[in-house]
Amino acid sequence: MPFTQNQLAVGSNYQLDYFLKNDPIDQINTRHPLYSALIAKKKETVVGNEYEVEQVRFTNDSNYQNYFGADQVTFNEKDTVRQAKYRHFNFHDGFGFDEDTLRANGIIITDDEEATASKAEKVQLTNRLKESFETLKLGAQENLDKEMHLDGTQSAKACPGLDHLISTTPNTGIVGGIDASTANWWRNNTNLAIPTTTAGTLVDEMEQSWRACSRYGNMFPDLIIAGQDFIDAYRKDAQAINSRWITVPGKGGVSQDASTSGLYFHNVEVVWDPTMDALDDIVGPQDHPWSKRAYFLNTRSLFFKPVSGAWMKRRRPPRVYDRYVHYWAITGAYRMTCNQRNSNAVLSIY
Repeated sequence: MPFTQNQLAVGSNYQLDYFLKNDPIDQINTRHPLYSALIAKKKETVVGNEYEVEQVRFTNDSNYQNYFGADQVTFNEKDTVRQAKYRHFNFHDGFGFDEDTLRANGIIITDDEEATASKAEKVQLTNRLKESFETLKLGAQENLDKEMHLDGTQSAKACPGLDHLISTTPNTGIVGGIDASTANWWRNNTNLAIPTTTAGTLVDEMEQSWRACSRYGNMFPDLIIAGQDFIDAYRKDAQAINSRWITVPGKGGVSQDASTSGLYFHNVEVVWDPTMDALDDIVGPQDHPWSKRAYFLNTRSLFFKPVSGAWMKRRRPPRVYDRYVHYWAITGAYRMTCNQRNSNAVLSIY
């Protein structure tokens, strides 16, 4: 016996709930390190006004003076805070099955409200929906990851991501409503086109960027992501200046393992981000290719903020009257914000 439309809706909602339970985008594997770090610390926000506001201290506005005896001193009214404002953006991902496709998979849909699906039909529907919802989740994850890296210029409806907040041209553009061309305190650190022909140069430049990030706010980078070219260059530079082997006892002698189990800088792992390599093919030629970049990020100043009640929402649009097609989708609303750009850096090699 076939499924009624209501039975199809109930069964599919159960399946979609299963995949969205406990926010499955949180279960991001290590091949999406930017997502993994930021969503693990996501902060839900409520949409009251159009913008989410980050309070930004840009000066101490000190009135420090020296005086002696009865010298006159002055007082000022402090003005130390500016507001960085970020609007939210939406995403959608969904799929649909026409009734012929379902029928070809042994799933019959009827308008007869008395119909009851057979066990075989339930198994077929479960299997079909399981694969569809799994790839729905993975597809949303993959494309959101790309969007979180890019600067938002790919679409007026796309959220400006890492390439906007931590820019290769930090002294230009409006970020969070603040003009970086006039506000020198509202600029991330950059160290671009680092030469790698001389051993030790890359490590020295990374040290300078590390100090620049930690100069203000006493915050050290806690997330380092990099493309494969940067990873390889850093590994070779580290090997050149360390000049040592790690040996492992082997049967009948000593064996050597020239690989490394992990790359670190100031005890922070330098994590390969495959999405950065993929973006070179998507974005095309540019001054600083993604595969040659590394980001020194501070997750206490860089945030992923889903909109409360609108994150990973289950959608079941009704079948339209002139199409025998059934639809499922997920949607989300979110922002990426930063409240201290100068605690972050982007580096690149050439």
